[in-house]
Amino acid sequence: MSESNDVLTELASLPTFHHPTVSPDGTEVALYYDGPGRNELHVLDVETGELERVSDGEVPRNARWWIRWGVDGDRLYFHLDDDGNEQNDVHAIDRDGAAEAVVELEGQTILSDADETALLVASSAGGQMNLYRHDLETDETVKVTDYERAVWGGSLSPDGERIAYVTNETDDYENLDAYVADADGSNPRRLEIGETGAEVVVADWHPDGDRLLVTDNSEDLGRAGSYDLAADEVTWFGDLEYEEQAVQWLPDGDRFLAQRTRRAAVVPVVYDVETGESREFDLPEGVSTIAEHGEAVLADGRVLITHTTPDRRPELLAYDLEREADQASNRRAGSTATRESDEVEVLLAAEYGDLDPDRFVDAEYFRFESNGVAGTEAAVELEPATDLEIEALLYDSGERPSPLLVKPHGGPRAADQRSFSLYTQFLLSQGYSVLEVNYRGSTGRGRSFVRELYDDWGGAEQADIARGLEHVLETHDWIDEDRVVVFGGSYGGYSAYWQLVQYPDYYDAGIAWIGLTDLVEMFETTMPHFRTELMEKNLGTPEENPDLYEERSPITHAENLDAPLLMVHGVTDSRVPVSQARLFRDRLEELGSEGGENGDFEYVELGEEGHASSDIDQKIRLFRVLDDFLERRLGTEPLET
Repeated sequence: MSESNDVLTELASLPTFHHPTVSPDGTEVALYYDGPGRNELHVLDVETGELERVSDGEVPRNARWWIRWGVDGDRLYFHLDDDGNEQNDVHAIDRDGAAEAVVELEGQTILSDADETALLVASSAGGQMNLYRHDLETDETVKVTDYERAVWGGSLSPDGERIAYVTNETDDYENLDAYVADADGSNPRRLEIGETGAEVVVADWHPDGDRLLVTDNSEDLGRAGSYDLAADEVTWFGDLEYEEQAVQWLPDGDRFLAQRTRRAAVVPVVYDVETGESREFDLPEGVSTIAEHGEAVLADGRVLITHTTPDRRPELLAYDLEREADQASNRRAGSTATRESDEVEVLLAAEYGDLDPDRFVDAEYFRFESNGVAGTEAAVELEPATDLEIEALLYDSGERPSPLLVKPHGGPRAADQRSFSLYTQFLLSQGYSVLEVNYRGSTGRGRSFVRELYDDWGGAEQADIARGLEHVLETHDWIDEDRVVVFGGSYGGYSAYWQLVQYPDYYDAGIAWIGLTDLVEMFETTMPHFRTELMEKNLGTPEENPDLYEERSPITHAENLDAPLLMVHGVTDSRVPVSQARLFRDRLEELGSEGGENGDFEYVELGEEGHASSDIDQKIRLFRVLDDFLERRLGTEPLET
């Protein structure tokens, strides 16, 4: 095996955990963990540190979707689909490993919440994504909402008598409102939160059931609030200096958890409801996240955190928040014992195998100016857009001169953050420096920054990526301008296609993974809630904006391709169907381009795989495809370690 494949296999095989959530009694944590070589459900005993494997092949290979505990702690609910096609059903498994299907509906079904009597699921079984209630005793599933726009975030009240969710019934397509209804969906009531056109997210019910923890971006940056259901009033928290997202009430009901984003990093925050004061968790700068689809508070009051940095793999931590409140309680009880605050215990350490952790590369954070027009000739000429400061991360491989790989993120409503990326670190090990650009439309910078992308896919945001490349080339003379590659997946795959046909002079090769090429075809073939909440929300419909759909489709400009292109797509992808890659391949052939290892493009379909995968074997397969292409096309070799 070559040194490159050695590194590739070892990196992809490092054990990884996903979706940790605290048990009802707070003494255990359920999570996906692939230490056995395959993704399996495990339960971690917080006190002893023992990690017990529960499943044996019953759960999906790809750990995309979260897990939830049953209220008695005897079973775990999970999502199961067919080879990554995301047409999920909800299954359950008990502590002895006995598994069964619980909710089976057509389309995509996602578990939203559970109590003693019922499961609340979101499903596209009726066409659009709506909420369904599954009775655990009768095994009956009943549709409880019926909206034209997708319904998100279904949540059961503590007494099980009501549900909260968000959807949009206004004429403003960007709007999201919060609703509360009876458990059967009757008597829905839209809550008066924020302004029309802003987005509200319901995070959690208060333990008393009289308030909701919400997030709203009416003031541009996201902020957390406590909505009093009786008074129809909301109390807002924070100073709007940074984007914040509400997560969960603490059990005392007097405090809540939120997450704050700044400079491409995420830090948890605890708010005191009475004083309005907040304090950040004391952790190294990186991405520290609280479980958002389950419970995050342990029996002793500590908070479950996943922490990672660009050069350190994720670890599972128990963070002790208690300070004056805990010590005051001890004094009242006559105890002189105190507990140190902000202590951190590692519950599940990151594993590195035989790899030296110091081999991994940290990121350089920087900003640059962009007016949405690149400094080179483009296939689609653009007018200047809003002048913005764009955030970016640069990873230096240490190679001199260094080839550069531009890696646009997916979403597009997402962002590259200061967290460990397996793909980035593998590319660095092959000698590539890596540039990640949080173009306009990315999250973490507020509502107006997101809206810059509306009605402009393939426009100013793609120029932001090109301007980031220009900035790095101008300021870092050790970059090899003759070895610049673009690689991205999903919307990043769309960006890879688009960069190659819009700015062909800038790139010497490109890799488009599960990317969009024909926007009209994408609108017609993607899942219903992606059609309305992604395509229509960002671009309108093809009937409304036919010229935009045609102009901003990479397939329209395929003749501009002037560098070797690798197309990779999973055949069971329901988000971005494989037809997107097939259509682009067929168009290149119509134009006279030749496929194959020595041709103008290369084409690979991945069987038994949908929209990416966390499975070890599937990650290794993808890495080998990428590595082989880059080595042949650009002649790069792995760095000495």
